Amino acid sequence: MRQGVVVPQLRADSAADVSRILRAARAAGADRSFLARAEAQLPRLHDLFRRLYGERTDGVERLASVVDLARRSWAERPAELRALDDARAADPTWFESERMLGGVCYVDRYAGGLRGIRDQIPYFRELGLSYVHLMPLFESPEGNSDGGYAVSSYRRVNPRLGTMAELAELAGEFRRAGISLVVDFIFNHTSNEHEWAQKAVAGVPGYEDFYLIFPDRTMPDAYERTTREIFPDDHPGSFVQLPDGRWIWATFYHFQWDLNYAEPAVFEAMAGEMLFLANQGVEVLRMDAVAFIWKQLGTACESLPEAHLLLQAFNAVLAMAAPGLLFKSEAIVHPDEVVSYISPEECQISYNPLQMALTWEALATRDGRLLQQALERRHTLPAGTAWVNYVRSHDDIGWTFADEDAAELGIEGYPHRRFLNDFYVGRHDGTFARGVPFQENPRTGDARVTGTTASLAGIEAGDAGGEDRVVLAHALALSTGGIPLLYLGDEVAQLNDYSYADDPHEAGDSRWVHRPHRPAQNYADRRDAATPAGRVFSRLARLIAVRRETREFAGNTLIGFGTPVASVVGFLRPGAGSAVLVLANVADGAVHVDALTLSGLEPDAVDLVSGEEIGVAGGLDIPAHGVLWLRVTLR
Repeated sequence: MRQGVVVPQLRADSAADVSRILRAARAAGADRSFLARAEAQLPRLHDLFRRLYGERTDGVERLASVVDLARRSWAERPAELRALDDARAADPTWFESERMLGGVCYVDRYAGGLRGIRDQIPYFRELGLSYVHLMPLFESPEGNSDGGYAVSSYRRVNPRLGTMAELAELAGEFRRAGISLVVDFIFNHTSNEHEWAQKAVAGVPGYEDFYLIFPDRTMPDAYERTTREIFPDDHPGSFVQLPDGRWIWATFYHFQWDLNYAEPAVFEAMAGEMLFLANQGVEVLRMDAVAFIWKQLGTACESLPEAHLLLQAFNAVLAMAAPGLLFKSEAIVHPDEVVSYISPEECQISYNPLQMALTWEALATRDGRLLQQALERRHTLPAGTAWVNYVRSHDDIGWTFADEDAAELGIEGYPHRRFLNDFYVGRHDGTFARGVPFQENPRTGDARVTGTTASLAGIEAGDAGGEDRVVLAHALALSTGGIPLLYLGDEVAQLNDYSYADDPHEAGDSRWVHRPHRPAQNYADRRDAATPAGRVFSRLARLIAVRRETREFAGNTLIGFGTPVASVVGFLRPGAGSAVLVLANVADGAVHVDALTLSGLEPDAVDLVSGEEIGVAGGLDIPAHGVLWLRVTLR
């Protein structure tokens, strides 16, 4: 296979290439709006192809083919989606609104299928959702498919869930209900059953370089000197052996084969799949495992510069043919790397794994200083982008804080991560958590943690502070900016489901413990204040309603508001003429924030949650695991 060496030039006369491609689009009947966008995007896309694919003789021809693919996709784009594109262009910061609220679920576990999801639209509207992420729903292998993250076709829905036509219909119903459809785009790898994978292994011309396949261990051994094991419980290293003795790159499970983006035909093929989904009404593509998409010998093959170039190139293609669509980055890596993927030209929105992990770290340590530091130092994003803030996801919790940040507070990274793992899986004295370890590596001591919010926070254990911790964690996600995201079922305090261990297809993946089926009884109890489900739902519903009416919660701007109390996380969300002060106490006991700390504020404030006026001149008392949202005026 080719090694994809990048050299400086694609073609000497790039302007001539661009002109020729635009002339071809015009001759093929491209309309005025497409041509205007192509003219704006093509010089950048040409440069990105040059940087990715060098002087390959097929470079310009492949680029022309990609543009023609975009032209044809735009011609097929439904009028309703073109109208959405226009609306997004008129309001480019729509996703930064204080009225944004996301929900995420597995289609089968939450509703049985796509028809069941449609039946949940009234509840989604009751909750206030404006963004629904349906977890992997495409055709995938029977049995273990990594929860659907091993895709066998991007154009066929898993028949157990419905059809692609039903997904497009659901997207339209969502859109008319004010809800954006979000789906995963697993573009680092496919399943070993994908048509491309089968053709690559068979050596079908045009597909032999779609994956990284080697005849013996020479190249795999060379790569593995610098790559790390991601799923050591499944296989060592980064490669698995094929039945014929060859070796193929598989970063994750052995049935998930990494695509070879050094081959421009792979870029074109994947651009086609993105455009197809965009025309079904998908409004946000969650770009899975973005850090892993480019390989280079002698590196960790994570977060390489070419990964960013690929994302920018895909973005340019979508800007031509589906300009209203957003990319969401999923990069669970060092905080500096996470933010590097976020820009209007790359991924406009991104998970915020640091805030998620440090919220749990603060609750375990009863010390908010590391989270406070992160909010003050690492929360800022480029204009036109936003965080997706979440308490937990379908995936495990990895402790992705920066060791250098922790060291400033006297915290040593490795032992602190070991403590957090032990605390959240019940191996530490006095823990309130009932989590389960995931992919624990006895050789390195590395592990991650799984568990529902209620089980991790102490409700399962019967801890008196459990419900308050659930509310505190969500209150932070709802108030720090961007798009707050609920794992559906957590708003009614669903607990771990240990029955996964009885299913041979799930038993080897402890993440299924926090992917329970829709907790029907909890939902039935959501109006019953005598139940944990009712109490948690009532409190979260109030916070959501307040957020929707609080203009200061739009956007990402956040100003740190440190206090002398180590357990208190504080920040300001500024607005026109006023600000909202958020104070959260992660300790197990009440604390007092003194008057001097609050002396920069006018004495009268409004508690947004209760609606009551309160005075701050004498300081503030915050109960154990309490959160205050105060509208204040700065002196």
